[in-house]
Amino acid sequence: MTVADFASEVLEVMRLAQIEKATLIGHSFGGRVALEITAKHSEKVEKLVLVDSAGLRPRRGPKYYAKITLHKLRIKLGLKGMQGSKDYISLSPVMKQTFKNIVNYNQKPLLAHINVMTAIFWGKSDKETKPYMARIFKRGIRDSAVFWLNGGHFAYIDDIHTFIAVLKAFLR
Repeated sequence: MTVADFASEVLEVMRLAQIEKATLIGHSFGGRVALEITAKHSEKVEKLVLVDSAGLRPRRGPKYYAKITLHKLRIKLGLKGMQGSKDYISLSPVMKQTFKNIVNYNQKPLLAHINVMTAIFWGKSDKETKPYMARIFKRGIRDSAVFWLNGGHFAYIDDIHTFIAVLKAFLR
């Protein structure tokens, strides 16, 4: 499956529930799906809320590129490639392909197509989706604002009172 497949499923649920237009709230991978829907089907979206959202290609250092080069070289030499993360190794072949489809999909080009009011919530200490990504979302989505939360990737829980108060104000 791809992010577009997940977005199609959400749109189908909306259709079946007779929801013409909704505010989409997406955390992490859910943010990817919400971005996809908003960029390609803005008529279905009232407002967008991204919470420590995935969707951007992370910055990579030299160590990452050295590992990738070594992996490709091993394959070319007929040797076994590198294994990947523990999460990746535990997946079935079908889920491995879904995983690759999702993590390799950079949604940055879609940001310019988002034309609804957008709230971007981000944990100041997020290690999964780094804080610099919030600034990229802010620059790419014209009618958006960033709200910093105390916490990590689940800052909406870590700093729940701030999150709920700002979210309520945004939704009004």
